[in-house]
Amino acid sequence: MISPARPDGPPIRYGKPYSAIARLAETVKPFVAMADALRGQGLSAPQIYAYDLSAGFVLLEDLGRDGVVAGGAPIADRYLEALAALAPLHARRLPDVLPVEGSTPYHIPPYDLDALLIEVELLLEWYAARVGGGGISSGSKATFVNLWRQALIEIVMSAPTWTLRDFHSPNLIWLPGRQGTARVGVIDFQDTVLGHPAYDVVSLTQDARVDVPDELEMRLLGHYARKRREADPLFDMAAFARAYAILGAQRATKILGIFARLDQRDHKPQYLVHLPRVESYLRKGLRHPALADLEAWYVANLPALFHA
Repeated sequence: MISPARPDGPPIRYGKPYSAIARLAETVKPFVAMADALRGQGLSAPQIYAYDLSAGFVLLEDLGRDGVVAGGAPIADRYLEALAALAPLHARRLPDVLPVEGSTPYHIPPYDLDALLIEVELLLEWYAARVGGGGISSGSKATFVNLWRQALIEIVMSAPTWTLRDFHSPNLIWLPGRQGTARVGVIDFQDTVLGHPAYDVVSLTQDARVDVPDELEMRLLGHYARKRREADPLFDMAAFARAYAILGAQRATKILGIFARLDQRDHKPQYLVHLPRVESYLRKGLRHPALADLEAWYVANLPALFHA
């Protein structure tokens, strides 16, 4: 891995760039720290053989190319195993400060309200104009942010866990030579934050790059719930389902903004093929009663989203 420190972009709020507000990694140090920590918890993150933090160089294990998707569809047993790996992790008390040999300890940042909100604002900046929402007033935009703030307060007040943030098919590698959940290799976790456990679950069960049928999504959620209850008989699935809907809608909102930005700013139109799928996930999440006011906002300001 050759990843020199990324220069900060222009300050956009509080004198900080987007990457700082959204809690994105800007050096390889978070990757090195999390790789060691995840392996310590029994997950198959790459072994780190050597690194130079100042140069952004890491020599690491190659986990291979065998994924969790075949023919553009999820391999159900592999998705189930991936969630089985998450469930016991979410049931444990995990450290928020990690040692890094030869450097100061790494403090995992919180997935706080500022980070969650600046992500949903990407929809207003990049996606809205695509579906006829280019004329959204400043007042409506302020209402959008305020409604999301109200919905997300309960999320940030919940007991946090390691949220890998990109726990989905492109970053999961199947390792058939290993045993149990160690067969699930994990990469691209440098943006790990301290957040709600539902975030990583919905990242996989509503995978942005492959269609996850409703029946499989329910099967995956049931499997996760059973594994959580094995570790903690008091696990509250009803509360988890509420957070799952909220964070599913938040994530879909963010991804619509990101994929539109990749097309418009970065000239990568290949991401547009995923928009209909992510739009369907968003509509699904917005149907939860906890998001009734937000659903009304989307219907009023982005009506084309509901006529797909």
